[in-house]
Amino acid sequence: MSGIPVGISTCLLGKEVRHDGGHKHSHYCTQVLSRHFEFRAICPELEAGLGVPRPAIHLREHDNGLRLIETRGTADHTPAMQTFIDRILPELADLRGYILMAKSPSCGMARIKVHNEEGRVTRRDGRGMFADALIRAYPLMPVEEEGRLNDDKLRENFIERVFAYDDWMQNVAGANLSAKALIEFHTRHKFQLLAHSERLYRQLGPMLSDLKSEPLADLADRYIQGFMEAMGRRVSRGSHVNAMQHLMGYLRDSMADEDRKVMIEQIEAYHRGEVPLVVPMTLLRMAQRREPVDYLSTQQYLTPYPDELGLRNRV
Repeated sequence: MSGIPVGISTCLLGKEVRHDGGHKHSHYCTQVLSRHFEFRAICPELEAGLGVPRPAIHLREHDNGLRLIETRGTADHTPAMQTFIDRILPELADLRGYILMAKSPSCGMARIKVHNEEGRVTRRDGRGMFADALIRAYPLMPVEEEGRLNDDKLRENFIERVFAYDDWMQNVAGANLSAKALIEFHTRHKFQLLAHSERLYRQLGPMLSDLKSEPLADLADRYIQGFMEAMGRRVSRGSHVNAMQHLMGYLRDSMADEDRKVMIEQIEAYHRGEVPLVVPMTLLRMAQRREPVDYLSTQQYLTPYPDELGLRNRV
């Protein structure tokens, strides 16, 4: 089985494509995520024809917008980059996520320095030219910078979103779209939605109550926009506790009193920050396996990504 297609800045795979001939090898990407993701590597600057090594470039603000200008001089590489972007973007529609190199005037997702025409920094809220085009073209696609994946919560959130988006693309989007597929997707992800945003959870369910109120494709577009917005929100301990308590309600009749007591104790310990999420979730999964509840057997909240990633051990 091939991995989930995910884009990545080429330098993060250890390839020597940076302007100085170096790389920014991410061992987490190549040694851990590569077991589950099929990476599609792109270096916009190299593939726009700038070569290796090459002069460093940065973003400069001109009257006609942001330009990619060499840091020492006035050579403008904006047209070459735009030509590359126009060519490559249609080829990225099947990706389920993208990992970008931070601080790059082409790939940086946020906090990129913007200079004036004289080369002085005027603000630090820019976005790399390629990254900006990517995010505008595919606003639903999970995108993250490699450095931010060192944060346990950001890493867990990004990977959870990639797996959920992959489910949508494989089973609902395009030719697979049907009322049945849409409802089944929502059912699979109910507890995830509840954990990420109870407000959006309560909006998206009723949205599917009348599937004939508008064209199904339009309804699906509105649904997945709301769904991915919800998934982009990091889950607080209190929200996880709320979702786990709802889930536990389905198991109450099949659990022995002592097992129920231990479950409640560990959920409360998680709420206090004394144990990671994996502890109460493992107990819930064990209870579900002992006395399976059909409704819970489909819930992605119980296993949103492969256990071997160990993401819930650290949140």
